[in-house]
Amino acid sequence: MRSLIGQKMLMAVSGALLLGYLVLHMIGNLKVFQGPAHFNAYAEGLRVLGAPLLGRGQALWIVRIILLAAVGVHIWSAIAVTRASWRARPAGYQRLELVETTYAARTMRWGAAIIVLYVIYHLLDFTFGRVNPGFVPGDVYRNVVASFRIFPVALAYVIANVFVGLHVYHGVWSGAQTLGLNRAPSDRWRRRGAAVFALLLTAGYLLVPLAVITGRLR
Repeated sequence: MRSLIGQKMLMAVSGALLLGYLVLHMIGNLKVFQGPAHFNAYAEGLRVLGAPLLGRGQALWIVRIILLAAVGVHIWSAIAVTRASWRARPAGYQRLELVETTYAARTMRWGAAIIVLYVIYHLLDFTFGRVNPGFVPGDVYRNVVASFRIFPVALAYVIANVFVGLHVYHGVWSGAQTLGLNRAPSDRWRRRGAAVFALLLTAGYLLVPLAVITGRLR
């Protein structure tokens, strides 16, 4: 935890854990296209996951605790690596020409702040129902449609997920390098693979609000 490479590895591993959750969450979101009954049954199935060994909602709380720990490690390691970078060059460049860097890399820090803010809103919207105009406990399909029918909410979701896609693109590319996939032949497909993965993930998340706005989901 005190070495720079160790901090980068912690960031990569915690990021991989969060990435796995994003994929599973996207797959679950797409079940909304199977209709209200199926989507609500899926949501109810998550609440009773692990029964009868676990009580109602306990499995979800276990997942939430793991995710919170991963988020904490990810943020801590990102701050540690950033501070190390600042210490290595306390004075900024007089002139900086961007050669290898990408837009995704340059937006990682403030893009992450946007993502965190939206995750908080997202929880208030769909988990706690504090900002959802038509929130009905247990009727997840209705809650999704009620929220995304409001254009500013749908637009904010789209923008936040575009930044998630950028974050995932740079994270997958750099994380794979940190974990050792930086030699031939992996170095040739690493950036392309990260781009394709990020595009598919982003598209999967954007399908739902776009379907509500266009009237495909009612």
